Amino acid sequence: MYNDVYNTTGFEWDEHNIDKNWYRHQVTDRECEEIFFNAPLVLTPDVQHSQQEQRYYALGRTDADHWLFVAFTIRNTLIRVISALEMTPKESQKYAKHVQRYAKFQK
Repeated sequence: MYNDVYNTTGFEWDEHNIDKNWYRHQVTDRECEEIFFNAPLVLTPDVQHSQQEQRYYALGRTDADHWLFVAFTIRNTLIRVISALEMTPKESQKYAKHVQRYAKFQK
């Protein structure tokens, strides 16, 4: 799974859904992309929604430290964001633990 994400070469945006995350959750496409370049990035397979193609969840932060939950798939070598929104309190707790661990390794 991690190799799939780290071997991607960019992003693919569906022209019909280009601003969907902004209208629904006030998350820009740029913010969706930023989380993949900021550590820590927490990745999990989305088994429940992977009938047609492999899907993933990501917990990450934007350059402005906005914590996001992003559902995505990989098509060829491109990340295709399906949905993005602010983390729930439970997701934030999980992500905060990863942030703490990451900070310890950076010292």
